[in-house]
Amino acid sequence: MFKRIALFLITNLAVITVLGIVLNLLGVDSMLAENNVDMNIQAMLVMSAVIGFVGAFISLAMSKWSAKRMTGAQVIETPRNEMESWLLATVARMADTAHIGMPEVAIFDSPQPNAFATGMNKNKALVAVSTGLLRNMRRNEVEAVLGHEVAHVANGDMVTLALIQGVVNTFVIFLSRVIGHVVDRTVFKTERGYGPGYYIVSIIAQIALGILASIIVAWFSRRREFRADEGGAYLSGRENMIAALERLGQPTADTQLPDQLEAMGISGAQPSGFRQLFMSHPPLSVRIEALRKAG
Repeated sequence: MFKRIALFLITNLAVITVLGIVLNLLGVDSMLAENNVDMNIQAMLVMSAVIGFVGAFISLAMSKWSAKRMTGAQVIETPRNEMESWLLATVARMADTAHIGMPEVAIFDSPQPNAFATGMNKNKALVAVSTGLLRNMRRNEVEAVLGHEVAHVANGDMVTLALIQGVVNTFVIFLSRVIGHVVDRTVFKTERGYGPGYYIVSIIAQIALGILASIIVAWFSRRREFRADEGGAYLSGRENMIAALERLGQPTADTQLPDQLEAMGISGAQPSGFRQLFMSHPPLSVRIEALRKAG
């Protein structure tokens, strides 16, 4: 827990330092002064980093609570049947193999076969599976899905994704406000305070930069799925992991989670065209091929 908070703070400071050095080397301060743009770059950097990372940190800290609320996931406290006992025993064995603390294990009511893992501490995480997954998958396939989710936890993917989100948030907030400030001073000739041009341009720039940032975060999210598949193959067997992905790839298997949780699931939506840049998961066929080649 404390190591992850320290990682957030160190990354935050690193972003501010690197941005400050780059901007000084490029002579941005001098260029702004020459154009009568009175802007404190360092103060803007600090403000942007604080806003960007605080938002990502709060989202991560609330991830378990939010996931339970959005899906209605019920944590298994005392097993009520053989399936729940097996789920707890399987996750416990995998957690021990992966050298992490025992996650909470939950079931959420959904006809779609899916699962997710979340939590800011890999020793106090949450692994949840849907009722649809338990009904539509064989036991060895469910085991592979659990292995995939435990691998996400062991890899620290939730923390890393939050750090990536914090970094891109910082750039988006900082650059959009710099653009708005420059345009307000040089185009709209506002001499004091902020004119309407600042707010309009900042909002437009933040939307445009936010789209680019989403592409970066989605790219990272896709890369981590390959590592989690490898982890699932290690914990449950390569053939079981391939069989689970093949089952998820069947035409009848609608596996989509709520938008806020899609990146946490075992599988996500597969749009076409330009929207593929925003996919949180690689195509299942590509993941299966990667596992086969790795074997």
